[in-house]
Amino acid sequence: MKEIDALIEKALKYKESGLTDHEIAEDLNVSKETAIWLLNKGLEKKPEGDLKVGWRSLGVYPSRMRSVADAMVDIILEEVDKKDLCVDTIVGIAINGIPYATLIAEELDLELAVFRPHHEKIGAFSSNYADVKDKTVVIIDDVVGTGDTFKSAIKATKKEGGTPALLLAILNKRANNDVEKVPLRSLIRARVI
Repeated sequence: MKEIDALIEKALKYKESGLTDHEIAEDLNVSKETAIWLLNKGLEKKPEGDLKVGWRSLGVYPSRMRSVADAMVDIILEEVDKKDLCVDTIVGIAINGIPYATLIAEELDLELAVFRPHHEKIGAFSSNYADVKDKTVVIIDDVVGTGDTFKSAIKATKKEGGTPALLLAILNKRANNDVEKVPLRSLIRARVI
């Protein structure tokens, strides 16, 4: 219960700071329903089947993130070889996908694009990084739950004239191996039993 109290406190602090329910869920790596439950101080019925993911052990040290990114690079190379793909750009989904995408793009000597999702609209690519027009891309995020963030990134990539070839996450909380018919790979798959 101590950990739940800490999450409630953190969620309330984020809310006071002006973050939306969606942004709170993203930062805490929980579903939006769980974030709302936390904001209501756990008084309502707890949503079922969600996992709280903590990345602090990885996120504090770039050397650890590099190790994770290297494993992700290995998966990308496996998919490129298996499907005879030619990838042009690595897309990092803000916020937590960006550091991994940066390290992956550096290792593969590819361009880096940054996608900023929006909880009500499609989202947008940052103009400070590569564009995706006429490019085959791999989209990187830390966690995939509902798949909504990847769906937005796929839609935005296609709208900009790019081709999403692969989705890659550290943790997959869903049973599916694709999102919108784009292959999904992850380092870890978690399932609620």
